[in-house]
Amino acid sequence: MMVWLDGSLLEVRQARVSPLDHGVTVGDGVFETLRAYAGVPFAWSRHAERLARSARALGLPEPDGDELRAAVEDVLSVNGLDDARVRVTFTGGPAPLGSERGHDSPTRMVVAGRFTPWPPTARVAMAPWTRNERGALVGLKTTSYAENVRALAFAHERGADEALLANNRGELCEGTGSNVFVVADGALRTPPLDAGCLAGITRALVLELAADAGIAVEETALPADALDAADEAFITSSTREVHAIAAVDDRPLAAPGPVTAKLAAAFSDLVATTPDP
Repeated sequence: MMVWLDGSLLEVRQARVSPLDHGVTVGDGVFETLRAYAGVPFAWSRHAERLARSARALGLPEPDGDELRAAVEDVLSVNGLDDARVRVTFTGGPAPLGSERGHDSPTRMVVAGRFTPWPPTARVAMAPWTRNERGALVGLKTTSYAENVRALAFAHERGADEALLANNRGELCEGTGSNVFVVADGALRTPPLDAGCLAGITRALVLELAADAGIAVEETALPADALDAADEAFITSSTREVHAIAAVDDRPLAAPGPVTAKLAAAFSDLVATTPDP
């Protein structure tokens, strides 16, 4: 496997990141995960803008979007990847031990691998921990992911492949790597961004696709147990696309329900026709 690191294409075993890199020592970095279809990174402009927004909010220099786009294309090409999962990482670079940043340049990395399809439907578990909707990292896609790792392990221990979390107000928030949509009594709803969830790229596209399809969708606060009364539900992410939820803590749901199926088809059509929506 070839990766891109700070301007160079290298074999993965040759790539070296400093043990003093702030992304390694304290999780001081931002990243994007995206899909490539037919060798083309999907929704690149949206991902690059969010990466830049996350970097600015964390106080990091703004990444060079053109450089990173070229790096993504090089990594996909040199590895012969068409349908791929791509990860772009941008960290604070080498720094003293502790929380204080150093003065070196940021570390930039692009890695890609063959995409492994998800199962047709997802099983989710409600995690016992909460998101802090007022935290310093709310809305930022940072490399500080240990909470997600722990919550996802909790889900796996229970036979689920994603964990959902509430926030400190007792509202439904998001998954460890996904946004959540709920259909109940014919209405489609999703938590608003002020619930503490990430502004997912696929989430935004689904909101636009729903409007185009005449499906009313509301961004509104939902109780943590909103899925208990759901007729159908789905999670969204760049790798999952629109992924129907078949069970919540072992309670079955219709999967995919009619609204989920309609939006999943619309998303597939978007991918096929518009590589950078």
